[in-house]
Amino acid sequence: MKIESKQQILKRRKEIEQELVDMLKETKSDFTLDHVRDAIFHEEDNDDMMKVVAMFDRGGDASELENILELVTDAWNYFPHKCLSGLCPMEKIGVVSQ
Repeated sequence: MKIESKQQILKRRKEIEQELVDMLKETKSDFTLDHVRDAIFHEEDNDDMMKVVAMFDRGGDASELENILELVTDAWNYFPHKCLSGLCPMEKIGVVSQ
């Protein structure tokens, strides 16, 4: 697995945030970036990731769903989680170079 610095993770997080904002607009979602961040930070159940996916799902085709899943997975891995002491999974699994 590629080792990423904290700076690279923060840069990628900003890119993902912009992609999320763009997709929220594209899907005409009633949710905001803050809703997505909050849902990820406060996740507790196995199905919480699918709750984030549902924020974007408007019943489009498989290609649209695939794009949503890819983006939400990136957000899930790069955004902080309360249960990880405020770290993101990419930081927690130790791929961050010091």
